[in-house]
Amino acid sequence: MRTNRGRQRFYAAGWGISAGVMIVASRLWLLHLREVEQRADEAERTRDEAAQRRAMEERLRIARELHDSLTHSISVICVQAGVAAHLARKRGEDVPPALLAIQEAGTDAARELRTTLSVLRSEEDGDCSDLGQLDRLVARLRAAGLPVTVTVTGTQRPLPPEADQAAYRIVQEALTNVSRHAGRACARVHLHYSPDALSVQVDDDGPGPGAGPAGPGLGLIGMRERVTALGGRLHAGPRDGGGFRVYAELPARAPS
Repeated sequence: MRTNRGRQRFYAAGWGISAGVMIVASRLWLLHLREVEQRADEAERTRDEAAQRRAMEERLRIARELHDSLTHSISVICVQAGVAAHLARKRGEDVPPALLAIQEAGTDAARELRTTLSVLRSEEDGDCSDLGQLDRLVARLRAAGLPVTVTVTGTQRPLPPEADQAAYRIVQEALTNVSRHAGRACARVHLHYSPDALSVQVDDDGPGPGAGPAGPGLGLIGMRERVTALGGRLHAGPRDGGGFRVYAELPARAPS
C-alpha cells in the first residue's frame, strides 16, 4: 500500500517536474523567437537607414555638381544680358525683346535651380512649378520669337499638386523642344479639363517630321516618367502633314 502511494507521489512529482520543464522550455523558445524577430527588425531598419543614407549622399553629390556646373554659367548669362540691356538704354536704343527674354529666362533658371538645390539637400521632394506660371512661360517664349497660343476647354479647377506640376513641366519641355528643333514654327497649347483627368496637348507646325528632337531625348524621357508615375499616358511624335505633337492625359479627379 505504502509502495503504491510512494509510486503515485513519485509519478506526480515527475509530471510536475515535466510540466515545469515544458513551461520553462516554451518560455525560452518564445524569448528566442522574440530575439530573432528583433534582430530581423534591426537588420531591416539598418538596411533601410543605410539605403536612405546612400540616397541622401547621392542627392548631395548631385546638388554639388549642379551648383558647381550651372550656377556660375547662369549668373554670367544674367549679368551679360543685364549689361547689354543697360548699354542699349544708355544709348537711347530699344532693348531687343529677345534680349529681355534671355534676361528673364536666366532669372527664372536661377530661381528654379535654387529651388532644385534646396529640394535635393532636404529629405523631402517638391516642385514649386505649376500651371499658374503658364502665362509667364508663354510670354517669355513669345518675346523670344516663338508664336504660342493657349486654349483651355472644360471646367477649369484646382488640380492635385502632382498633376498640376506635371502638366506645367510637360508644356514647358514641349515648348522648349519647339523653340530648339522646329525652326520658324508656331506652337499651340490645349488644356482640357474633364471630371477625372486633365489632357495636355502641344502642337507645332514645324517643317515636317524632323521638327521633333532627333531621338529619345532626356526631355521626352522625363515627360514619360512623370506621366507614368501618375498612372497617365503620353504620346509624342510627328503629326500628319508635318510638325510634332505631344499629348498627355493625367489622372486628376475632381474633389467630391
